Amino acid sequence: MAKTQRLDIVTPEKVVFSEEIEFIVAPGAAGELGVLPEHAPLVTALKVGVMRVQQGGKFFKVAVSGGFMEVKNSRVVVLADTAERADQINVERAKEAKQRAEQRLAAKNAEIDVARAEIALTKALNRIKAAE
Repeated sequence: MAKTQRLDIVTPEKVVFSEEIEFIVAPGAAGELGVLPEHAPLVTALKVGVMRVQQGGKFFKVAVSGGFMEVKNSRVVVLADTAERADQINVERAKEAKQRAEQRLAAKNAEIDVARAEIALTKALNRIKAAE
């Protein structure tokens, strides 16, 4: 049996995932970061991206939108702003959010918060990417 490590993915609203896994690839602030059991301790910021998690020999995806990841004693804790498993993402809703953000950015209206619209677009695209 392959070595495992505990993965806890937590958002301010709920515990998204809390089980044993074999491997995780996370979108760290400086690039993708792979973590196997018995990895050296570390703490890193996470950017908007897709985590790939191997459990039972199969991979699944989780869309995260920032936060932090701590690795210590064969345990990975992800404290994410938001996190959704790919199989739970409502793709139509994500596409609608993408369209709204694109419309806001295209409007070039002085009342539009461009940075906020760009973040919304990035998050929507990330959710669509994870679900595919």
